[in-house]
Amino acid sequence: MYSVDILIPTYRPGPEFAELLRRLARQHYAIHQVLIINTERQYWDPSFEKAYPGCRVMHIEKNEFNHGGTRSWMAGLSAAEFLVYMTQDALPADTELIGNLVKAFENPGVKAAYARQLPRKDCSLLESCTRAFNYPAESRIKTKDDLGTLGIKTFFCSDVCAAYERKTYLDLGGFPETVNFNEDMIYAAKVIEAGYGVAYVSEAKVIHSHNYTGGQQFRRNFALAVSQADHPEVFAKYPSEGEGIRLVKKTAACVCRKRRPWLLAPLFWQSACKYAGYWLGKRYRKLPRWIVRRWK
Repeated sequence: MYSVDILIPTYRPGPEFAELLRRLARQHYAIHQVLIINTERQYWDPSFEKAYPGCRVMHIEKNEFNHGGTRSWMAGLSAAEFLVYMTQDALPADTELIGNLVKAFENPGVKAAYARQLPRKDCSLLESCTRAFNYPAESRIKTKDDLGTLGIKTFFCSDVCAAYERKTYLDLGGFPETVNFNEDMIYAAKVIEAGYGVAYVSEAKVIHSHNYTGGQQFRRNFALAVSQADHPEVFAKYPSEGEGIRLVKKTAACVCRKRRPWLLAPLFWQSACKYAGYWLGKRYRKLPRWIVRRWK
């Protein structure tokens, strides 16, 4: 059995986080350690530690947090063979989450694996259709051979729940420490370019979804595009626009199939917000710095 550490950055976690820890405690695959890096100690509830006795908690200030840098630091605190990153709002759907993720590495070519995200009970239909597009029922392993057909989607990976072989993670340089978004895809691109595979494991399931507003979609896509602009070595050859258009078409077909065509209006509004954020984010160097700081 391989050693596995769970690494979770948190920021003002709510009661749901205790449920995440309880579900981790019930996993059938033995977990060596749960490491939590929490931002802003004053919002930390010490009772969380009772949900997973023995979890290791460290606190930092808000200005010390960075998506890539903090996760990179966490990797340096672990000696486990596999690093499983999660977010504070991703709930294991069953007791086999960790076991199913680790099982993907039985294929020696796989060096990264990510879980399927299932919608929450309060998830909107639009978001549910998006989840079905990004996280289908069929597992697959993505390699360099898929770049011609999948394009940028070959690099898709999500630290909402993803596992990495630690040795390869260190050999490839891990997450870029200065990136504040998209660290998972940037590292997955390293894995692919090095000749390895990234596994999408549909049997490994977490419950995770958000009902974002148009403004929230704008900011997320702005941050995503900034990270892409900063890493042309990964994204310049495989632009994301085509994948975005496919998502809109598939989501439109989904809501029509569900006989709720009135949802096309909010779909097109949200899609416009996404595109506007993405378009501006790709050109963020031409914008005033105060705008970039506000939208990132």
